Amino acid sequence: MKVADHFIEPRPAVITAARHQWTGARITGNVLMALWIIAGASLLYYLGQNVFSPFTAKYWPKYVSGFQTTITVVVISILIGAAVSLPIAMARASKYKIFSAPAYAYVYFFRGTPLLAQTFLIYYGSGTFRDALSDIGVWWFFRDAWYCIVFAFSLNTSAYQAEILRGAIQNVPKGQWEGGQALGLSKPVIFLKIILPQALMVALRPYGNEIILMLKSSAIASIVTIYDLMGETRRAYSRSFDFQAYLWAAVFYLIVVEGLRRLWDRFEHRLTRHLTR
Repeated sequence: MKVADHFIEPRPAVITAARHQWTGARITGNVLMALWIIAGASLLYYLGQNVFSPFTAKYWPKYVSGFQTTITVVVISILIGAAVSLPIAMARASKYKIFSAPAYAYVYFFRGTPLLAQTFLIYYGSGTFRDALSDIGVWWFFRDAWYCIVFAFSLNTSAYQAEILRGAIQNVPKGQWEGGQALGLSKPVIFLKIILPQALMVALRPYGNEIILMLKSSAIASIVTIYDLMGETRRAYSRSFDFQAYLWAAVFYLIVVEGLRRLWDRFEHRLTRHLTR
């Protein structure tokens, strides 16, 4: 007799009973879910009760102004970082050490150290070299917190975007290069017209994640006297000592991040619609 003959298929009733068995892990999961639901409902109720409170009436314009500053810093930094990331990614992919080694050191430093430390090094550390910076005429740039923040954020995001772009370029099949060469196209034309568009398609999702991370990391700007969304939140709390100041800031960030995520999903779906047919 074969071994398979001894196998008895479990009855549907037995399977159903096993699925509905209340194990310790299942009980814990349901309790945690219930607590999350209660906490979320309580938070919504609390915020709903304070929508038209004196606090929101007084500080709402400040929150809007801080939000505009946050968006401005993030957009400018992302655009500058995107422009800088392309030559860095090309240098990282180069077979010549004279190009790849400095690019690797750049990416290694800015991806391996906290953005907060980088911001402090640029904003507070530049004062150590004030005389030298004044001699070359750039002290006006480093003494302004706004320029230092944009500079630090741009350098940081360019390192991450360079790695995203480099990985996406390496993901494009080598046959695309060979096909372009067979048509008699030069390497720059092949890269710009064939390789780069395909690489950007691959990099869409990581780029979206990087934008969201930069948006949340932009709260660091408030530490160096920039009145972005978090800066206005800290100022509102220091004047009112009302804890809802931070709750509204969290709601602001949550709405913006979720809206950006959904917008980026639609943008990605729009650009890659020919791949899903």
